[in-house]
Amino acid sequence: MAAAPPTRPRRLLPLCLGLFQGALLLFFALFFTYDKPSAQAGDASLVANQLYSIFPLFQDIQVMLVVGLGLLLTFLPRYGLSALTHNFLLLNFSMQWALVIQGLLHHFHHGQVHLDLRNLLTAEFAAVTVLISVGAVLGRASPCQLLVVAACEVPIYFASEWAIVTRLGILDVGGTITIHVFSCYFGLGMSKALFGAVRQPVHPKETPTPSSDLLSLVGTLILWVFWPSFVAVLCQPGDAQHRAILNTLLAMSASTLTTVVASSLLDKDGKLSPSHLQNGSLAGGVAIGAVADMAVPPVAALALGSLSAMACVLGFRFLTPLLARKLMLQDQCGIHNLHGLPGILGAVASTVAILVASKDTSGSRFSQVSPAGGNVSEAAWGLGGDHSAGGQALCQAAGLAVAIGGSLVAGLLTGAALRLPCLAQLPERLCFDDSLYFKIQDQAKSLGLGGTDEEGALALKEQV
Repeated sequence: MAAAPPTRPRRLLPLCLGLFQGALLLFFALFFTYDKPSAQAGDASLVANQLYSIFPLFQDIQVMLVVGLGLLLTFLPRYGLSALTHNFLLLNFSMQWALVIQGLLHHFHHGQVHLDLRNLLTAEFAAVTVLISVGAVLGRASPCQLLVVAACEVPIYFASEWAIVTRLGILDVGGTITIHVFSCYFGLGMSKALFGAVRQPVHPKETPTPSSDLLSLVGTLILWVFWPSFVAVLCQPGDAQHRAILNTLLAMSASTLTTVVASSLLDKDGKLSPSHLQNGSLAGGVAIGAVADMAVPPVAALALGSLSAMACVLGFRFLTPLLARKLMLQDQCGIHNLHGLPGILGAVASTVAILVASKDTSGSRFSQVSPAGGNVSEAAWGLGGDHSAGGQALCQAAGLAVAIGGSLVAGLLTGAALRLPCLAQLPERLCFDDSLYFKIQDQAKSLGLGGTDEEGALALKEQV
């Protein structure tokens, strides 16, 4: 029997998480508090109305991220347990880390932090970027590497969001540019730096099975149902929020039908691809975020949903293999097809919508609430005080360029950090396997005591 390997590497994850949680307890004790109870009935009623208006949407987003996105990642047949668990772990780690960063920034300027639901919502938006980005390396990165990604990406997201929304003043209520485009190209840059110029071969464990595809499609359905809440939660209650919900539903409905059409036409037998359906039906929700609360006609939402679905399906069919062959770019979940291409389409659509909007409907564009809680209105309308439609359209284009360029550079640097020797890279033969991280009872019984497969898996587990 092989000698037992050292125990230090396998203790790295619980050690890091334990130290992080301990430091967080101290930080919250020193800097965080709740608002004092409202003494007047009017103030208490206002607080209650704000809570009841935002909390149902917040809960919808929770279901999206914990259940929907987690299940969407289970298309890998032997990595479903790891995908769900790592998604859940990263969500909680990233959310708490985002609260720390928000607290530090707020304390530096205003003193003690008064925690409320909007702080948690902003932290969850930061966590979303991490959950999307790691899809590029799903199954090929260890939990410690994923935590390093979260630790690096969350502060970079806040810096990017500040530059794009606060300084440039773009309108992006659904996070098309600030979340989807940013996280996509951060993940692609990270993947490129992590794997270098080596083309990753097709792993025998990464081929989906009917049961894993079915579970992933259930995740898609959950995301589809709750996506309007994600887009509309930052809109001003009333007409803007109503428009955002309607536009999102129309765009996603169109993207679903278009996905079926495009996927069927691309197959010589007219059959549907599960990966196309799992992703293409959500593409409309990604693209519509930048224009959801604008006074665009319903046909515009339908057209944008159809175009984004076509881009997603064609990306899976042609662009992903091309990038893998020419650039050696690994994109395990196809985040470029679901988040990158539809995100760029949505950014372009927002530019066009601003340019063609009539003067009497331009006021509808002042409805967005920034993640920090302020109203993105006149102060954010255009760069340097330019209130013209042309100036705002230019800002939308500049915001897209900043999101892509900044996230790519940051992703490349983060990917380089993931190659440090202390963060052991998974050997190719150990990728996409739950048994590396979990006790699988049925597998343990079938291998038997002293089996070579069990010894090998245990020995290699110590390295990650």
